[in-house]
Amino acid sequence: MDASIAYPETRRGDVVEEQFGVAVADPYRWLENDVRTDTEVRDWVAAENAVTGAYLETLPGRAAITARLTELWNYERVGIPVVRQARYFYTRNDGLQNQSVLYVRQGLDGEPRLLIDPNTWSDDDATAMAEWEPSPDGSRVAYAIQDGGTDWRTIRILDVESGQTLDDALVWAKFTGISWARNGSGFYYSRFPEPEGAEFQSLNMDQAIWFHTVGTDQSADRLVYATPDRPGLTHGAEVTDDGDWLVIYSSEGTDDRYDVTIIGLRSPEAAPRTIVSGMEHNWDLAGSIGDIFYFRTNLDAPRERIVRMDVSGDEPVISEVIAEDAATLESASLVGGRIIANYLVDARNEARVLDLDGSLVTIVEVPGIGSIAGFEGGLGDPETFFAFTSFARPTTIYHYDSARGDVTVFAEPEVTFDPEDYSVRQVFYASADGTRVPMFIVHRADLDASAPHPALLYGYGGFNVSMTPSFSPATLDWMEMGGVYAVANIRGGGEYGAEWHDAGRLRNKQNAFDDFIAAGEYLIREGITSREQLAIRGGSNGGLLVGAVVNQRPDLFAAALPAVGVMDMLRFDRFTAGRFWVDDYGYPDREEDFRALYAYSPYHNIPETGDYPAILVTTADTDDRVVPGHSFKYAAALQHADLGDRPHLIRIETRAGHGSGRPTSQLIAEYADLWAFIGHWTGLAVPGHE
Repeated sequence: MDASIAYPETRRGDVVEEQFGVAVADPYRWLENDVRTDTEVRDWVAAENAVTGAYLETLPGRAAITARLTELWNYERVGIPVVRQARYFYTRNDGLQNQSVLYVRQGLDGEPRLLIDPNTWSDDDATAMAEWEPSPDGSRVAYAIQDGGTDWRTIRILDVESGQTLDDALVWAKFTGISWARNGSGFYYSRFPEPEGAEFQSLNMDQAIWFHTVGTDQSADRLVYATPDRPGLTHGAEVTDDGDWLVIYSSEGTDDRYDVTIIGLRSPEAAPRTIVSGMEHNWDLAGSIGDIFYFRTNLDAPRERIVRMDVSGDEPVISEVIAEDAATLESASLVGGRIIANYLVDARNEARVLDLDGSLVTIVEVPGIGSIAGFEGGLGDPETFFAFTSFARPTTIYHYDSARGDVTVFAEPEVTFDPEDYSVRQVFYASADGTRVPMFIVHRADLDASAPHPALLYGYGGFNVSMTPSFSPATLDWMEMGGVYAVANIRGGGEYGAEWHDAGRLRNKQNAFDDFIAAGEYLIREGITSREQLAIRGGSNGGLLVGAVVNQRPDLFAAALPAVGVMDMLRFDRFTAGRFWVDDYGYPDREEDFRALYAYSPYHNIPETGDYPAILVTTADTDDRVVPGHSFKYAAALQHADLGDRPHLIRIETRAGHGSGRPTSQLIAEYADLWAFIGHWTGLAVPGHE
C-alpha cells in the first residue's frame, strides 16, 4: 500500500535566482502564498490533506492509540499561582478541556472561583488565553486572546469582583508582556503598527512600548518608548516590584543581547535613561531594592552570574553577587529577602537559595531528575511557588515557604499510571569531533534490554534553548506501547551556556546535525534500537534539524517527523519574525553565510534519487512564526523526487499556529496520526498491529 501512493500534482515553476554565482532553483515559490487568500495554494493543501488522511486511515492501531491518548490526557493540570493581595490566580484544566481556564481563590486554601473560560470563545475551541497578569491589588486581570494559533494578541481586561470584561480591547500586540503600574491605573505592553500587507506573513517592524489606561480607548494609549531610527528593534518592558522603575529591554534578534533602558516612575517627567548599551550581553532582572538592581547576566560569564547594579548615580555601578558556576544559571528571582537561583546541571534543574550577599542557604528538594520552573514573587513575599516535572511525572505545583524553606504540595495530579514503572537515565556520547554530549533515555522499566526496540529520538539544537525533562501524555503513550524515547542535548542549545550555543549556530550549525546523527548512532551501537526501528522528531528549529539530518544520513533512520520546520534557509528572513533568526542562522544575503546555509538547507538539498525514510511533515495554516510555506515547499520537493517506496506526506492543520494555544482534542488527533505512522515504520507493536 505504501509504494502506491498517488501524490497530488504540484505545479513546478521556473524560478531560478543567481546568488553569489550559484543558480538557486525555487520551483515551488508559489507555495509561499497565503493559504487563506490564494486559491491555488488552498486547493493544494486540500489535495495533500486528502492523500495524507486516506493513507493514515489505513494504519492499524490508530483508533486504539487515540483512545489511550484520551485516557492519558485526562488528568488535572494546574499552573503556577500568581499571588496578589491574598488572591491566588492560576490556570487549571480538568483533563480533556480544550483550553485551560483561569481561577482565583481568596487565601491559599480558599474556594476556587472560575474567572475566565476560553472554551466559550469559539465553536472549534481554537481560541486560547495566552499571556495574563493580575493588577497589583488583584482587582483586575489583563489577559491576551490568541485566535487560531497566531502570534497576534488582543488584550482585554476583567474585573475580578464582578467577573465582567471591560470594553477595553488592544489589538496588534505581539511578543509582549503585560506589566501593571503599581497603582493599578493601567499597564505597559508592546505592539506593532497595523500590518500594511498580509497580517500572517508581513515582516514585523517598529515595535514600541505603550501604556494603556484602564477604561480608555486604545487610540488614547500613551507612547512610552520607540526607536523609529532603528525599526528592526523589539522592546519589552517590566515594572519593578516597588513600582519605582520601568525597565525596558531592547534587542534586534533572538540572542539574549540587550540594551537596557530605565524610566523613573516616581516623576511623570522622567526621561528614559540607557544603563546598558551595545547589545552585547544578556540582562535579566531578578529583582530590585530601590535604586539597586539585581541582574542575571553573561557579561564575563558564559554560563551566567548575578550582579548588583546601583543606578542612583549618572553611571551605573556594577558589582558581583554570585560568580559564574560550572552549572548554567537559567533564571533567578528575589523572593522573601533571598535570591532563588535555578541552575542547569547537565540539562537537569537544581534550585539554590542564597542570601543577598551570595552565600548558599540551601538547595530545594525535588523528587529526582527533572525540570523546575517558577519562584516568582517580590522581595518581601513570604511564599512562592514552583513546578516540577519529569519524563514520567506530570507537573506538580509546590508551595515554598521562603522563611522556613518548607516545601509542600499545592497541586498534584492523579494519573492512571505509576511513574515508578518507567526508567529515566542520562548518558553521554561522543559526537563526530569528540565533543561529549548528554542524552536522556526513557522507557518502561520492564523493557527487555537484551533486544533493540523501536525508538524515537528528539532534538532541537538552537536559539540557546535547553531541552530539559518534561512530561507529555503522548510520550508516555509511546513508551507504554514499548517504545524508547530519547532526547539529545545537542549543541546550539543553552545546556552549557553561551559556548554550547555558539558551537551549534551560524557557521557552526553542522555541529548540531553531527551531534544528532551521533545520538542515533549511539542508540544503534548500544543495541537500544536499530536502523530499521529508529524514528526522529523535532519542531521549528528542530524541524530544520530533522530535515537536514535526513538529507545527510537517510540510511540511519526508518521514519522522520519534521514539525513546523524552517526548511528554506535562503528566504526565512523575509516573513513575519524570521528576520530575528539571523542571530542563529546568519544572513542569506551575505556570501559566507549563504554558502553555509545553502549547504544544509533542507529544501535545497533533497536529491533527485535516493532511499529515504518514511516522512510525515506537519504544519498549520495559521503559523505566523515559521510560515507554512517552508513545509509546503519541502514536502512538494520530497514528493517530486524519486526517494524510494516509503511515503513522504504532509499533514496540515487548520485553525492552528506554531504550537501554542492548540485545543486538547486537536493535539490528541495529531499524536494518534504521528504514532500510528512511525509505529508502522519502526515495527512498534501498537494496539491492533501486534
